[in-house]
Amino acid sequence: MANNTKELEDCEQANKLGAINSTLSNQSKEAFIDWARYDDSRDHFCELDDERSPAAQYVDLLLNPERYTGYKGTSAWRVWNSIYEENCFKPRSVYRPLNPLAPSRGEDDGESFYTWLEGLCLEKRVFYKLISGLHASINLHLCANYLLEETWGKPSWGPNIKEFKHRFDPVETKGEGPRRLKNLYFLYLIELRALSKVAPYFERSIVDLYTGNAEEDADTKTLLLNIFQDTKSFPMHFDEKSMFAGDKKGAKSLKEEFRLHFKNISRIMDCVGCDKCRLWGKLQTQGLGTALKILFSEKEIQKLPENSPSKGFQLTRQEIVALLNAFGRLSTSIRDLQNFKVLLQHSR
Repeated sequence: MANNTKELEDCEQANKLGAINSTLSNQSKEAFIDWARYDDSRDHFCELDDERSPAAQYVDLLLNPERYTGYKGTSAWRVWNSIYEENCFKPRSVYRPLNPLAPSRGEDDGESFYTWLEGLCLEKRVFYKLISGLHASINLHLCANYLLEETWGKPSWGPNIKEFKHRFDPVETKGEGPRRLKNLYFLYLIELRALSKVAPYFERSIVDLYTGNAEEDADTKTLLLNIFQDTKSFPMHFDEKSMFAGDKKGAKSLKEEFRLHFKNISRIMDCVGCDKCRLWGKLQTQGLGTALKILFSEKEIQKLPENSPSKGFQLTRQEIVALLNAFGRLSTSIRDLQNFKVLLQHSR
């Protein structure tokens, strides 16, 4: 009995001395959440919404097509002005062409801006072209799906040639319109390149596009892989290897600055006053951010295991949806542009 009692006491002492104190202060709990959020965001080029937040809302994109909403004027210009002024590596003394919020500059038709732009490094010029291309694409969607008239409560939607010329005509925009459209094509090439680069991630057998319907999931993956195959057949991709190719320390710093600027743009999109405009603006911004994440993760994608979960590179469902819908919007812009060319020829 004495031996048993001694063993019991020793066991209790061992349990007591070996026990873990799992008490955490509220401050520590909040810090851990913040650390996890920071770690998760290290590779992201945009702010991803917290899908578990009570404020998050799911919407059917097919029921909410991107088109003209009447959101325009000073409030819309302020959002885009903040995006350009805060993030495009531009000094306050340099003004973008046709900026209604800029002071009058007399005879300067924007040449001083492009002289300044050409003096920047490749990475910063690329950043501006991406934002300009995104802006042009969104404007094209609004011109192509314009509210032409509304009779008896039934709206009539279609292309508005006058609005298109106002935004892109070489004469009306003093040469700025064609530059915007060139940046649109540049953005299209960037996202096309990203789709071809990310193909190995989806080609792995472990990756499925889960919705709960196994047959539809398999069909969707097959269609997606067909799209990736088509992108590889197009030879004129943008070569991102020329970016961030300087000394390692400077290149790393510039890449981080590039990423943070882009994340700030996704925050600014939250300030858009029109719900539908904010929805499509954020979706296309997140899609571009995901494309950039892919382009700068080539080594990690090449090292992905075939039959085990990804560690070095991962895409969330939100990023996948944004990437494909953003490219879909750009493809639609290219098609709409061709349609406007035909309409303009017939109107002459």
